[in-house]
Amino acid sequence: MKVTVDGVEILNINDTKKRVMQHNIPAEQFDADMKRRLEWVIMHKYERSFKALKEEWDSKLAANGVAMIPTDPDAYAELVFSQPNYKDRSAREAELALKL
Repeated sequence: MKVTVDGVEILNINDTKKRVMQHNIPAEQFDADMKRRLEWVIMHKYERSFKALKEEWDSKLAANGVAMIPTDPDAYAELVFSQPNYKDRSAREAELALKL
């Protein structure tokens, strides 16, 4: 079983590793179980990141004069990203490095 992201292989589970995991996971459920686990990990990271974004930006949006805040998560995120004072983590860390 190979896991790829944007065409780049990030994980290759060989047959031995697969059989080890099938000691606890029924073979006929294995592929579906692995897909479910990968989806959970990625979506959990998204949910935690969105929560942090919202906690940081609710007050900043108000301070920026935004009167209408969308309830749809994607629309909310796009609104935040469109703010002139928005910086992603890489930009924040680069800015911090310049100050040190």
